[in-house]
Amino acid sequence: MKTKFIFITGGVLSSLGKGLSAASIGALLKTRGLTVTIQKLDPYINVDPGTMNPYQHGEVYVTDDGAETDLDLGHYERYLNTALSQKNNTTSGSIYYKVITKERHGDYLGGTVQVIPHITDEIKNAILSLAKDEPENPAPDVAIIEIGGTVGDIEGLPFLEAIRQLRSELGRDNCLYIHLTLVPYLRSAGEHKTKPTQHSVKELRSIGIQPDIILCRCEEPVPADLRAKIALFCNVDKDAVFSAVDVSNIYELPLKLYEEGLDQKVAIMLRLPARNAKLEPWEELVHNVKNPQGRVTIAIVGKYVELKEAYKSLHEALVHGGIANRVAVDLRYVNSEEVTAENVAETFKGADGILVPGGFGYRGVEGKIESIRYARENNVPFFGICLGMQCAVIEFARNVLKMKDANSTEMEPSTKHPVIDLMEEQKGVTAKGGTMRLGGYPCQLRPDSKAAAAYGATDIVERHRHRYEFNNDYLGDFESHGMIPAGVNPETGLVEVVELTGHPWFVGTQYHPEYKSTVQRPHPLFVAFVAAALKYSGN
Repeated sequence: MKTKFIFITGGVLSSLGKGLSAASIGALLKTRGLTVTIQKLDPYINVDPGTMNPYQHGEVYVTDDGAETDLDLGHYERYLNTALSQKNNTTSGSIYYKVITKERHGDYLGGTVQVIPHITDEIKNAILSLAKDEPENPAPDVAIIEIGGTVGDIEGLPFLEAIRQLRSELGRDNCLYIHLTLVPYLRSAGEHKTKPTQHSVKELRSIGIQPDIILCRCEEPVPADLRAKIALFCNVDKDAVFSAVDVSNIYELPLKLYEEGLDQKVAIMLRLPARNAKLEPWEELVHNVKNPQGRVTIAIVGKYVELKEAYKSLHEALVHGGIANRVAVDLRYVNSEEVTAENVAETFKGADGILVPGGFGYRGVEGKIESIRYARENNVPFFGICLGMQCAVIEFARNVLKMKDANSTEMEPSTKHPVIDLMEEQKGVTAKGGTMRLGGYPCQLRPDSKAAAAYGATDIVERHRHRYEFNNDYLGDFESHGMIPAGVNPETGLVEVVELTGHPWFVGTQYHPEYKSTVQRPHPLFVAFVAAALKYSGN
């Protein structure tokens, strides 16, 4: 079957949930037996989000092939249970970079390089690359394209122009426009307001795009008479206006959209095969989320805790770990800059597990180290990821090996005991964008380790995003005192996993396991960590 394309735009304001809507539509189509991929088009000028502060853009999500991408790709992978790649995220910066590079090479034969057709053609090439048949990656039945930002943003215009052109090139049966917009509910008046949606669609139509389906983000379901009004003023079918109601948990959204009949309308308009959706796995998932048999509290110690989106994949991986253990996971975000030796016990009172995630820079590191000391000394289940694992190494060196000034050369270049040091291949690298150790790398686990017990395997591949590593010059000291290299890279000897012997559950990973956790395949380390927290809690 020729690949069908669904384009999802957003109006009125940002953060309406285009990414979750795209992922939910993809999940529904997948339950109908179709193969689906999703792409995010981001209008910002950065080549990728890798150099952005998390407060600017949320977390940076890393794919197997080492692409630093938008956090929405995490939603896509978690809902579709499918690994994506570099081609699933394109930015204005990457498009302009390609066009300018071609111009410098003389590819345009002296022509004037313009937004139309050169920029829009490059955008179309990025979109259509999803439909190419490859030996190990056949073309999908459906490709969903989410256009970032809001209709009316000046930086998003080339992307909207590109998808406008694709309608005539692909044909109406192969191309569908879905517009997600806000229908606010005024509680004081007791009614919904459709004017923002009307103006948003008017803006979209002014640049030549007539939406086929309107998805209304709302607190309460939009009544039938207001749907008819939206259909009339926005020039769509009456049965093409759907409610996207707020849900108690994000994994309920596919079921809500199914109840609305959205997937059926999409199938009809794109002439997709008539198949029934098999929703049992999603129904079971939502049932388990809503009916936990216990609760655990996990403290997440970081410096970006004011913006939960900075730890989005981590948050969801812990939820997945809870689902696998049939418990609810209550997350307590702790600002690492505020943790001290004086308040650490009070800070973690009632916590059943402590997790220290990744990050960069010195700010908040001492609070993370103090949190890890508390977990180690009090037998609280501990999980350290990337910088969290490195902080566990520093804490152990200082307080067990008595190397009082032990540190990472990232934090203190002149430390006498650089237990964490810059990777050899990173020395001399000055460019910041896309130059870290990125993507999937192999790791061999010790058969007797907690990590191997969790995975049920000793050979694994996990995703990375770092420049610094455990300094193997100190490996003997650590191992002889109880911190063992539970996992190493088989090619370089780089320590990938550390564990503490004699502790109920103390594991640190140089890689980011949260990137590979999905609703259908919860990551084994998060399952094991939540299980250890549950045991510690006594529930």
